[in-house]
Amino acid sequence: MTHKSIGFIGGGNMAISLIGGLIQSGVPASQIVVSEPLQKSREDLVKRFGIEVFEANSEVAHRADILVLAVKPQVMRSAIDSIASFRRSRDVLFISIAAGITIKSLERWLGGEAGIVRVMPNTPALIGAGISALFANPNVSDVGRDDAERILQAVGKTVWLAEEKLLDAVTAVSGSGPAYYFYMMEALQNAAIAEGLDAATARLLTIETALGASRLALASSESVTTLREQVTSPGGTTEAALNIMQTEKMTASYGKAVAAARRRADELSRELGSSDEEAQ
Repeated sequence: MTHKSIGFIGGGNMAISLIGGLIQSGVPASQIVVSEPLQKSREDLVKRFGIEVFEANSEVAHRADILVLAVKPQVMRSAIDSIASFRRSRDVLFISIAAGITIKSLERWLGGEAGIVRVMPNTPALIGAGISALFANPNVSDVGRDDAERILQAVGKTVWLAEEKLLDAVTAVSGSGPAYYFYMMEALQNAAIAEGLDAATARLLTIETALGASRLALASSESVTTLREQVTSPGGTTEAALNIMQTEKMTASYGKAVAAARRRADELSRELGSSDEEAQ
């Protein structure tokens, strides 16, 4: 990725995270260019990163070797239309971080010869602790895959998928996943308060326990099932708590929740695809 210019269409939170991660990893600010419609946001980007920022998408399109499409799904089509005169004139790698916009739709808008990587990041990327799943169409070279991976690794870990349809499952697990953990942490914190702990202590115990458990799982070669069993002494307090969770069928609830999120991700992709086809 050395000496390649990286352009961002859209300067929102995820783009800001990627830009910050790239600069921190050693990519010069001079190699990054952004388009952003809001003047205040443009000024903030320049002040924060010292990069070139434009109002027009076309200003970025004709400068970039790699183009990150970082706009909301609802405006993706219009954003691509705004760079129509540039999208086929250069050998550009396109990286889309918009949920629900399929490779098929992107190829239709960008041209069938375009090299496209579709990515599902998650919100911990905002602090460099994300996990992103990537899928590339056949037009993306090995070098292009490496470039895409390096960009996303600036905000966390990456994993490649063999099939695009698996992005719906990824959306349900890691895309929506932070909310599941926040929900569980919220419940545990409220339970701690109900047991007499003050709110600040309950929050600290909840968050640090979640962080510690995650770090232990990462550091250990054991499965999470084994780690759970190691903490659960027969007849002890943990077993008493887990018995209630099993009685309440929490494992089944998680399975149903993830399945519902995956179905909704598929529905949204279909809805976005249908609206595009109707507009043709």
